[in-house]
Amino acid sequence: MSSYDAIAALYDPWSRSVTEDVDFYVAQARKSGGPVVELGVGTGRIAVPVARAGVHVIGIDDSEGMLALCKARAEEAGVAERLDLRLGDLRRPPVLERVPLVTCPFRALLHLGSDGERLEALRAVYLVLQPRGRFVFDVFAPSMQDVEETNGRWLEREPGIWERADWDLQRRVLTLAVRGESGETAMQLSWRSPEEWRALLERAGFEVEAMYGWFDLRPYDGGEDTVWIARRPAV
Repeated sequence: MSSYDAIAALYDPWSRSVTEDVDFYVAQARKSGGPVVELGVGTGRIAVPVARAGVHVIGIDDSEGMLALCKARAEEAGVAERLDLRLGDLRRPPVLERVPLVTCPFRALLHLGSDGERLEALRAVYLVLQPRGRFVFDVFAPSMQDVEETNGRWLEREPGIWERADWDLQRRVLTLAVRGESGETAMQLSWRSPEEWRALLERAGFEVEAMYGWFDLRPYDGGEDTVWIARRPAV
């Protein structure tokens, strides 16, 4: 059972302020022509706008509750025929198709807890991509300011929705707890440096096409966030 099942009904109000990445991922999907495989599709925060743009999405998630909400959201938006939702794991996505683009938005790769799991996921993505296909994702590594401001404190992220971050700097693991009227859960997120992500991508066979510091494609200047575009070589 996914840690997200317990907060499926809470997820959209919890993440309602996260909008800065939507246009970026829609633009990447339109550029690819589709279909797009989205890993960690969740409730369709990215996938439904991509489908509205006319691009077919194969959405993978390990939470049945989140997929049910994604289906309902797509039906409400009138784009259900462009979404193919599948229950599955980031490391072993149930995809036999070969596509021009795989995305993994909203730091979902941080749910992988070891380099072995990260490599397994990256190699799975590589196999799903067509030659010269692209893998686009975003991750973060926290700043000390972020750690100091949030560590061990319950903070109200949205009205009636609270979250607590417990940072283990030695292990580089964030334990994130979320609670609200409709549910509560806790999950672990494991971060790596940009240099380590680049090395993992290269070990998996990718060529790094670009690494940005934000979704507006600004150059990376050492901040918390990185946005990656990696390419499967032509041969």
